[in-house]
Formats: sequence, structure tokens, C-alpha cells
Amino acid sequence: MKVSILGFCFLLIGMQVSFAQTAQTNASTPPPTKAQQEIIDLSKQKWQWMADKNVDKLAQLFDDKSKFVHMSGTWKKDEELDIIKTGSIWYKQADVHDTAVELFENNTAIIWSRITLVAMVRGNEAKTEFTVTEVYKKQGRNWKMLALTFSSVRDTHAIKH
Repeated sequence: MKVSILGFCFLLIGMQVSFAQTAQTNASTPPPTKAQQEIIDLSKQKWQWMADKNVDKLAQLFDDKSKFVHMSGTWKKDEELDIIKTGSIWYKQADVHDTAVELFENNTAIIWSRITLVAMVRGNEAKTEFTVTEVYKKQGRNWKMLALTFSSVRDTHAIKH
């Protein structure tokens, strides 16, 4: 009986240490800067435009030389917009779980987002875990997307901040 109680106490102490480390890790991640938040918000807006099939807004966001890397291929801006417009891939819902943003010289940004994507792909619904990498370049007052890459990951995948 004493061994069981002692084991239970060690289990509780271990859980408290684990929770404390998790809280400390999350607390050590600084809040995003104003510029980083702008990219995070733009990325989230892009997912909504994709869900809404709003190719007019997406055409303004995507640079003319932008590239898109999917599980089934790589294509350019016009192909991506056509895929969205026709619904051959319908990005129904992207649940963003985590993001990390790096800014370079105040005019280039890379955002990594861990998402669960629900999409209709050629008539079949797919729910997939991804880390999505997006590259943006500031042109004048507006950000333009240069690249978007989907990397299939496990739901336990974590982005390093």
C-alpha cells in the first residue's frame, strides 16, 4: 500500500513538472510584433478567400511569378486560381493551430502554419494535417505571396519558434 501511495505521489509531481514546463515554454514565446501580426492576419484571410473561392482577392495577393507546391504537383498562379475557381480543389476549411513568422529586412516574410485542412479534391473530401510555408514580399504598401508549400505532417508535429 505504501508503495502505491508513493508511486501515486511521484506521478502527481511528474505531472506538475510537465505542466510547468509547458506553461514556461508557451510563456517564453514572445507575442508577435505588429508586422508579424499583419502577416498572420493576411495568411488567415487568404485561407478564408480560398474557402470562399474568391479568386479576385487571391489574384491580387498572389505575385505573378508565384509558385504553389501541393502533394500532387507544383504549379503557377494562373493554374492555382483556376483550380480554386473550378473547385477541382476546394479548400473548405483550414483550422490553424500554430504559426511562426520571420521577417527579413522588413520587406520579406516567411510564415509557417500548422493546419488541419478539410478540402474537396476531385469530388472526395480529405482531412489532412499540414505545415504550410508561405513566402511574402512587400511591394509598395501591399504584401504579395511568392510561394506556398504544403508539407504533410503528423498531428503531433510542432513548429519551432
